[in-house]
Amino acid sequence: MPSDFWSPLRLSLEIATAASLVVMILGLVAGRIMTNRHFRGKAIIETIFLLPLVLPPTVVGFLLIVIFGRNSPAGHFIEWLFQQPVIFTWWAAMIAAVVVAFPLMYQSAKTGFESIDEEIEYAARVDGAGEWKLFLMVSIPLAWKAIIAGFILSFARALGEFGATLMFAGNIPGRTQTASTAIYLAIESGNMQMAWLWVASMVGISFVMLVLVQGLRK
Repeated sequence: MPSDFWSPLRLSLEIATAASLVVMILGLVAGRIMTNRHFRGKAIIETIFLLPLVLPPTVVGFLLIVIFGRNSPAGHFIEWLFQQPVIFTWWAAMIAAVVVAFPLMYQSAKTGFESIDEEIEYAARVDGAGEWKLFLMVSIPLAWKAIIAGFILSFARALGEFGATLMFAGNIPGRTQTASTAIYLAIESGNMQMAWLWVASMVGISFVMLVLVQGLRK
């Protein structure tokens, strides 16, 4: 196996794992808040949550540059806090992965919470359970299949992210070069052997992830 094979793949797995953990927390909280609640503007909020699913990756990357770039308030604050801009760093790659993976986790978590019998949660409240205890001890255990499926799908999506990552984090070997961007560079340079190795690895990992999701749906 070529020595430069492992670095992009390892970086992809690290970013996908970190992003999936962040997305799981955000998705669980957002899914719980939006489940069985009706208020003005809910449709707009949910549309914003799901936009990364349909927006071109380059649009997502552009918006991330606008929001977190050096000329933005958030970019200025991050640079002041960490003494460096976030763009073209490992953190930029993780932020891009979080944004594109969040809709999958949110949808799965919300679907899982909506499948719970409201009478069970009502009984828990009658027995004195607060909202956080109800969330952690009742809702999450009852919706665990949907939550795990959402986590796996989010991981697979974050693992394969390309367009937004390339624009926002770049393609710096050893720092921000993920397997997806490495495949692009390998094809551009005519290194088809490395491209095939990374492609085979990504297909294998994604295949296993989807098999696990299908198993949870049985």
